[in-house]
Amino acid sequence: MVTLNRPTVRNAVTLSMWRDIARIFSELERKRNVRAIILTGAGGNFSVGADVSEFSIVRSNAQDSTDYEIAVDASSEAIANVPQPVIAAIDGYCLGGGCHLSMACDFRFASPMAEIGIPSANLSIVYGVQSTKRLLGLVGLTAAKRMLYTAERIRASEALHMGLVDRLNDDPRDEARRFAAQILEKAPLSIAGAKYILNQASMGESGALAQTMIDSASDSEDYREARLAFAEKRRPAFKGL
Repeated sequence: MVTLNRPTVRNAVTLSMWRDIARIFSELERKRNVRAIILTGAGGNFSVGADVSEFSIVRSNAQDSTDYEIAVDASSEAIANVPQPVIAAIDGYCLGGGCHLSMACDFRFASPMAEIGIPSANLSIVYGVQSTKRLLGLVGLTAAKRMLYTAERIRASEALHMGLVDRLNDDPRDEARRFAAQILEKAPLSIAGAKYILNQASMGESGALAQTMIDSASDSEDYREARLAFAEKRRPAFKGL
């Protein structure tokens, strides 16, 4: 589990935290023993988004904004690019940059009391291209425009209806753990390949590594183990190799 941990400011994300998130998920990508990841926030909130209080220092002009957005996009790309499934467990506020992080995850499980929104129009900020593409893919054109134009906060029940949230549960972390347990029984190479192909397609990319991943899975120890387990009428023991 990866936890955003600034509960006194509702887990507002600083520039250094954006960079830490990218680093942490890049490190998790290399850990074969990590089969699923839960991203959540401490203290009853997922995240209110970027720490606006530091903008006068780290995001004060166009060049600063460009550098800042590079760091923000690197964090979401690191989440999207890990081969393991990532589940966002959302309590309380999930706003702006917090929404950005949650949309990079494969699934979003939320408390019924959670509120999701993108307040960039309140700050004269244009929401990033990658995040806007993900928002469009999840909720469709009209709902995406509504969220970006109005900056309103959407309750979790409506977010579920829109497709921005996948499940509601009073304890989204517990729900995420149960779902992760289902995933742990499946073949990691199959999941990694599906994640890559689907994410690439959803962003309008060609998925140049798809055939390599398909071929690697077809020549893997796990594929041989699956065939043997089928013949022996038992559950396969997958290792991601």
